[in-house]
Amino acid sequence: MSPKTYNLIGLMSGTSGDGLDLAYCSFQLQDQWTFEIMDASTIPFPEKLGSKLMGSHRLSALDLALLDVEFGQWMGEQVKAYCAANNAHPLAVCSHGHTVFHQPKQGLSLQIGNGFAMHQRSGQRVINDFRMLDVQLGGQGAPLVPIGDRLLFPKMDFCINLGGIANISMEQQGKRIAFDTCPFNLLLNAQAQKLGAAYDANGAWAKEGTVSDTLLAQLNALDYYQTQSVKSLGRENLERDFEPLIGNSGLSEKDILSTLVEHYAIQISKTIQHYQPSEKPSVLITGGGAYNSYFIERLDAQLQGKWTQDQANSQLIEFKEALVFGFLGLLKLRGEDNCLASVTGAKSDSCGGVIYG
Repeated sequence: MSPKTYNLIGLMSGTSGDGLDLAYCSFQLQDQWTFEIMDASTIPFPEKLGSKLMGSHRLSALDLALLDVEFGQWMGEQVKAYCAANNAHPLAVCSHGHTVFHQPKQGLSLQIGNGFAMHQRSGQRVINDFRMLDVQLGGQGAPLVPIGDRLLFPKMDFCINLGGIANISMEQQGKRIAFDTCPFNLLLNAQAQKLGAAYDANGAWAKEGTVSDTLLAQLNALDYYQTQSVKSLGRENLERDFEPLIGNSGLSEKDILSTLVEHYAIQISKTIQHYQPSEKPSVLITGGGAYNSYFIERLDAQLQGKWTQDQANSQLIEFKEALVFGFLGLLKLRGEDNCLASVTGAKSDSCGGVIYG
């Protein structure tokens, strides 16, 4: 009997704020899960909506509630247009939403993009709010991607995503563990924007800069890095801990970029070296930071060449998170756990997400 095929749409609005990633994906289960990204694209946010999303954490309660509905409606409209243009018939549309607040210690992780609004505008079944159940079970509600890493990329020793924030996942003594290793594009892009570009292409400006030993030492000494266990970073951490150090450094933008890249390479290599299961572990790197060739060069230097980088294609690099959110929605529909307590620190594994329609 041929395996059943499940087609779903995954939506990802990352902390970098550049647009909505939409991935139309197909999944099959035989001995293990296989997948295909049939089509994927990034839909830029309209300027006004993008600006509101990036400043959403500063809005009044009413304006935030209105933005929640507006964003849900907009995403629903994009999905409806996509399905009509591509004759797509997904089992469900699975949305991460846009993170506004992430304060798991206070029982909160808020992603906006209203599910009812999206369901009505798209005409599709919608699944969202994947984090909150885990948070109520005492977990961080993040990262969520590791269950996808385990089931969709079982041959990889490490899966690293370099988005607004960098995270890593790996197997350790039969359990999946994962955490945010350090910031990434959120801080790099802020410096690049001061130099007149949305981002530092290939890390060229960072390469021209000089590493500041003082700032590097201050970054490496932050409390966040003293914890080895379950942990996650939010925008709040960056504003409180990282940005003041950068702002008070008195360095040029290029020197800040260079120092940040070195800092990231040190933190990520330390994690790989701490958990590596073999002399030359295999590493899958996805997210926009995978294109930062200077960072890859510095990571290689910190690892002394003792690693193998999996050659992911551009579609996987850019849309892996959207792919995995489609997969999380599929696990939800199958009634299977899609969030791992070994990753988040919750009291139990869980099947998170809310279904509309």
